[in-house]
Amino acid sequence: MILSCQNISKAFGTDEILKNISFHIEDHEKAAIVGINGAGKSTLLKIIMGEMAPDEGQVVISKGKNLGYLSQLATVSSGNTIYEEVMEAKKDIIDLYHRMKALEQEIAATSGDALEPLLNTYSRLTHAYEDANGYGLNSEVSGVLIGLGFKEDEFEKKVDTLSGGQKTRVCLGKLLLSKPDILLLDEPTNHLDMNSIAWLETFLQNYKGAVIIVAHDRYFLDRIVTKVIEIENHKGQVFSGNYTQYAEKKAQQREILWKAWQNQQQEIRHQEEVIAKLKSFNREKSIKRAESREKMLAKVERLDKPVEENASMHLVLHPNVISGNDVLDIEDLSKSFGSHQLFSHVDISIKRGERVALIGSNGTGKTTILKIINGLLSPDTGDIHLGAKVHIGYYDQEHQLLSQEKTIFEEISDAYPTLDNTRIRTVLAAFLFTGDDVFKRIKELSGGERGRVSLAKLMLSDANFLILDEPTNHLDIVSKEILENALRSYTGTLLYVSHDRYFINRTATRILELSQGGIKNYPGNYDDYLEKKDTPVISGTGQSFFQSVESTGEGTADNAKISNSKSDYQQQKERAARQRKIQNDIVRTEKRIEEIEQRTAQLDELLTQEEVYTNVERLMEINKEKEALDTELTALMEKWEALLSQENS
Repeated sequence: MILSCQNISKAFGTDEILKNISFHIEDHEKAAIVGINGAGKSTLLKIIMGEMAPDEGQVVISKGKNLGYLSQLATVSSGNTIYEEVMEAKKDIIDLYHRMKALEQEIAATSGDALEPLLNTYSRLTHAYEDANGYGLNSEVSGVLIGLGFKEDEFEKKVDTLSGGQKTRVCLGKLLLSKPDILLLDEPTNHLDMNSIAWLETFLQNYKGAVIIVAHDRYFLDRIVTKVIEIENHKGQVFSGNYTQYAEKKAQQREILWKAWQNQQQEIRHQEEVIAKLKSFNREKSIKRAESREKMLAKVERLDKPVEENASMHLVLHPNVISGNDVLDIEDLSKSFGSHQLFSHVDISIKRGERVALIGSNGTGKTTILKIINGLLSPDTGDIHLGAKVHIGYYDQEHQLLSQEKTIFEEISDAYPTLDNTRIRTVLAAFLFTGDDVFKRIKELSGGERGRVSLAKLMLSDANFLILDEPTNHLDIVSKEILENALRSYTGTLLYVSHDRYFINRTATRILELSQGGIKNYPGNYDDYLEKKDTPVISGTGQSFFQSVESTGEGTADNAKISNSKSDYQQQKERAARQRKIQNDIVRTEKRIEEIEQRTAQLDELLTQEEVYTNVERLMEINKEKEALDTELTALMEKWEALLSQENS
């Protein structure tokens, strides 16, 4: 055990956040902390880091172990370049390098007996430098920067000129390179595109330390964590497995609790009715029996009614009319801003009922395409045709279609003037805006609250063609699932941009990938897309710290045995693709093994039934099926063991 949280409690004034939270983390373990917005996840990370003191309880960290922390608002202020700033994480190796260079000069100027101790020291330093991967440092740093979405020509940009999101990526790069024993990450996938998130997944899967992650990216959590710590109603509960396994166990647990409570309530009502009936007889024996039942009922330990923290929003999407079969046709679309061309020769065709996800790296022009379709931007070239009776509903990720000075109530009432006050309040209550909350101005709202206002307007639009730009941004996991379910049951047509792969997996029937090379079509969801697409390769090398030192005349190039970061990164991506295929094969094999075991159990049950074991023909039929299943199971177990060996090799 490397870390233990013991009965952590925290309140801000009368607002209780955490109550008796306990869990432990083993060395090398990957865990997630989940819960709705405001549950206290970030507060718990700050308490673990020692940035905030708990009201009760303690955090115990194994002796000699260090922590590294990335907050949601991580930033950096520096006159360094991106490359120099990230290289700060390797300051000890750089210092070792300079000591070696100084010693080389001293050795060159020394002779006789004084030379031997210098050579011994140099040998010791060289060994330490090699153990610390000093010779591969340039490749390592460049690989991390490229993996996090920085291009080689951006390495020399000054940190102070970067956007907030880019600065957060720099902080993440420094943290990953510092390799703490326990890595705490608060929403690490914010500001990363899909390629960068996939790279980070591979990095964390192979990370030798322990990792604790707070994230709303369920696909990301599925790929990395083996333990989930849930914060609900201020209390903590630990589940083994990844996010999907946690969600399944949680649903089963909720169902069991509800059934137990409902059964108890039913039994209590039954006993009360019996007691009332016995008393109504007004006889000595019946009254005594009623009193006896009352005493027994009073001793029953009443179960608490299962409750969830906060209400969930209610979203139902219905088109007002059915569109024609051809919903959208785009031909030869192109767009440039100055000399920078985003895309060209883009052709898109969408039919009624399709749910199409538009994906691609940051800056490829996905949002621009949505704005062009909605008439908010003009294309340089191309034709856009909407089909018959197509009525668009548009969700803007930046919520620029919301009027900042209006109240929430005014935003809805002005957009839909035929709605009366009661109807508006009912709709807003479905999106968790009640009481005086409806009179808050849009500019005062958080990103998640603005998202809920936009979704409320979208629901009222009755559109039959929804165009959504990053609809899951700022939504907690519960709200994301509600949106997913609404879109899965939506009978209209859907086109959206999203980086949320779990959301895409649950909602998309087709994927369009936009890149500088054009647009590619992939039928199916995100998993289908991964299986069909070519493995992406991100090229680029960075200037070595040591190369820059050598160019000024410090030391010699002989000791700078630096591998090419482009080649290393390509090999890493290829390994990740192979690993992903093996893991998918393992999942499919385990699923089939489970199916066979369930069927075998059913057959065993049948063999205990008299009408079966007395029927020779039926008995032979079942035994024949069992033999076939046993043969298949043996082959599958051998395949499963082989796949596990490949995964761990």
